[in-house]
Amino acid sequence: MSTHVPGLRRAAAVVVVATLLVSGCASEEEKEPRGQGKALAEGFRNVDDGGEPVDGGTLTYGAYTEPASLDPTVTIAAATTGGIEMANIYDTLLSFDPGKQEFVPRLAKAIEHDADYTTWTLTLRDGVTFSDGTPLDADAVVWSQQRYAAAKAPETALWAGNVTSATATDAHTVTYELARPWPLFPGILSTGPGMVVARSSVGADGSFKPVGAGPFTLGDWKHGESLELEARDDYWDGAPHVDSVRMAFLGDQRTSLDSLEGGDIDAALVRDPDLVDEVLEEKLPAYVNMRAASNVAIINASEGAAGHDVRVRRAIALAIDPDLMRERMFGGTGIASSDLFPDYSVWHTDAAGLRPDRAEATKLVEEAKADGWDGVIRYVDGTDPASRAATQAVKASLEAVGMTLDPKPARTISEQITRIAVERDYDLAGWSINFVEADPFARMYATMHSGGTQTYGMYTSPAMDEHIAAFQAATTKDDQLAAITALQEQVNEDVPFVTFGPFSELSVWTTKVHGITGGANSMILLDDAWLG
Repeated sequence: MSTHVPGLRRAAAVVVVATLLVSGCASEEEKEPRGQGKALAEGFRNVDDGGEPVDGGTLTYGAYTEPASLDPTVTIAAATTGGIEMANIYDTLLSFDPGKQEFVPRLAKAIEHDADYTTWTLTLRDGVTFSDGTPLDADAVVWSQQRYAAAKAPETALWAGNVTSATATDAHTVTYELARPWPLFPGILSTGPGMVVARSSVGADGSFKPVGAGPFTLGDWKHGESLELEARDDYWDGAPHVDSVRMAFLGDQRTSLDSLEGGDIDAALVRDPDLVDEVLEEKLPAYVNMRAASNVAIINASEGAAGHDVRVRRAIALAIDPDLMRERMFGGTGIASSDLFPDYSVWHTDAAGLRPDRAEATKLVEEAKADGWDGVIRYVDGTDPASRAATQAVKASLEAVGMTLDPKPARTISEQITRIAVERDYDLAGWSINFVEADPFARMYATMHSGGTQTYGMYTSPAMDEHIAAFQAATTKDDQLAAITALQEQVNEDVPFVTFGPFSELSVWTTKVHGITGGANSMILLDDAWLG
């Protein structure tokens, strides 16, 4: 598929389950990435300041997909799901600065912590208002975050499991009390809980319309075609330079790049490795976010599913070679790795992921069959060409070690999400975990912790919970990396999912665009953007 939804894989929310082809191991030539895959790192590429800003005009952005909602309690705060639109409507309390590699104030003026990182004090800026004219004060922040915590929001479990109270101690101060030390707490204030929704957003009948304190307001939304953001003259940091932003829903990344080249749009988001390399070779201005464990196959470990047996989960991981997946699916571009955090990452350690071992996989399959398993793997993926190719790759890889693949193609993304996330009617499925470089803890908790809301039947264990908690509480980089090492080793034992590699997400724009600001989850901010 080529549209992204919360948590799925390749081009779409539920994208192709990238899985390997199979027929032996890749050659050394195949294993060497082509293009610029290994050179990628967080930050800007080929960007200059452009000189004196010019006011006026409409910036058109080729969106990854049309958001289902602009309510942060419904939609994951990421560029692939509508996060760019939401960040520019609501702004965020904090934002990730790729140059400083830290979270810095946006709507907030400052954030401080006590000695053990269990009390955090957020100070708000003076004079910030929502687009409806009401003040963004401490009461408004607390109300919005209580609404978030009460909903089945993407990060509700993380918030509710760690934040014991959020109190407006005066008009400009919010005090957070945490259940345990959390040195990376500022990161969550750059995502959904940090997008402050005005009370007027929620109608008496429960309906929702986005009202925020960001630089833009929602204009005309032509579903299936485009969404317009209109500049606010009364934005707290000054009126945006552009009059409006048009988010164009073009259907796929290739179309977006062709439209960029043809001058029909000014910017776009791409993440397929072959297209990313194409953009980098053209040396266009871009902002790069790395996403570890973006290309994965998740395994259903629920009672009755094949993956309930750890031998089956382990056999799946040992049967599939990430190098072959990269070669077959992306023509050798990008990065293939079974590590949670490959060597480009600031979170990389010496602990490696499982390496392919067909002989061991075959042995485990034979053992499981001897105990009564029928050897069948129900595999869910899409029906687009890339997903069909992935299905054949999985089939070849698993059948080579004695399993039988039962493909369950989904006709639509919504059908695919329903089968995996709601009905859990699968044994193996293509997905995305998406650990971000700025702060991977939120996704770790949501997808790997027993209290997470996005495990979708994947195996969790007290040991993994313990390592995730150790990462959360770590106050030094050495301690954080030690926790990552322990987590990788535990994942090798428990095998909740199979990792094939990361993706890099690029917002790319033409040389006439200037002033784009980077952020976490690829959510660029456009309040300072201008067209030259």
